[in-house]
Amino acid sequence: MDIRTTVVSRGFWLASLLTLACAVAGSFLAQLPYLNLVGALVIALLLGMACQVQPQVINANRAGIGFISNKFLRLGIILLGFKLNLIQLAQAGVKTITLAVFVVTGMVLLTYNLSRKLGVEKELAILTATGTSICGAAAVMGVSPQIKVPADKAERQRENEVLAVAIVAILGTVFTLIEIGLKPLLHLTAVQFGVLTGGSLHEIAHAVAAGSAGGPVSLDTAIITKLSRVLLLAPAALIIGWWYQRQSRKTNPEAAANEGPAKLPIPWFMAGFILTSIIGTFLPLGDVALAGLVKLAYIFLGMAMAALGMSVNFRVIFQRGGNVFLAATISSVILMTCVTIASKLFF
Repeated sequence: MDIRTTVVSRGFWLASLLTLACAVAGSFLAQLPYLNLVGALVIALLLGMACQVQPQVINANRAGIGFISNKFLRLGIILLGFKLNLIQLAQAGVKTITLAVFVVTGMVLLTYNLSRKLGVEKELAILTATGTSICGAAAVMGVSPQIKVPADKAERQRENEVLAVAIVAILGTVFTLIEIGLKPLLHLTAVQFGVLTGGSLHEIAHAVAAGSAGGPVSLDTAIITKLSRVLLLAPAALIIGWWYQRQSRKTNPEAAANEGPAKLPIPWFMAGFILTSIIGTFLPLGDVALAGLVKLAYIFLGMAMAALGMSVNFRVIFQRGGNVFLAATISSVILMTCVTIASKLFF
């Protein structure tokens, strides 16, 4: 083993230990009151950002950090498929699945177009739209690999990822508190309130926190409704990747000619996500094993989020987040209003 391989290997293991510490701490802190509204992934991201107070450590392990933010992200999303029980989703009925399709499609289009009209760059608009539409941070990180940017824009893309995750975390937390506060005024049944929280809030943690305020029936409904949106992560990533590639080839025909015929950008790790959901649904793994696999998924995702936080200039993020935050806020208000009406009319 040469010196370079030894340094890279050491950098990987040190980066693994550092990001693992952030992920485990994030999982623990997310169980505490109030912090459970933020969620383990966002806390891991913030802890990763905090590690930048030791820049010499980050720089020495940058290769390992980059590997973790890329590969561990995909592994975490694959394992997250064990959280989906396809039979339960099917039993939820056509209305729940239909609502999820309308929410995801409508929110992606609305948030993206609002962001673009406010002057937000295309890549950031896409990531924010998917995060608010599907399942928060996991959706942002799941769709980001589908947005192929040149090497000189890689740092900018990492900033976009962190900014989109931050927006989802802030808005999801705020709207969780708003919906809990509005509950007595909306006169919704337990099922209807569960549909509202699961259909309108961004992170799974947000849906669980708000849904639990309506009792066990509301909580179960919120989880099923939210997971119906999570199920759409794979097809959404495929469609967005295809659309982004098509738009890029239109705006830069010379580069498109050099690249040759367009290829469908199939996210293979999303195929793994679907496969694990099938395995978790139809094989007798047991509740304990499934719960352990889902926890492992969040550990890997937390490590990827911590690595992302270690590798961005987050000062820049706060300087250019105003317009996209406004767009996401407007679309979130519209989403909450529409899902409230839908829950009263159809559930």
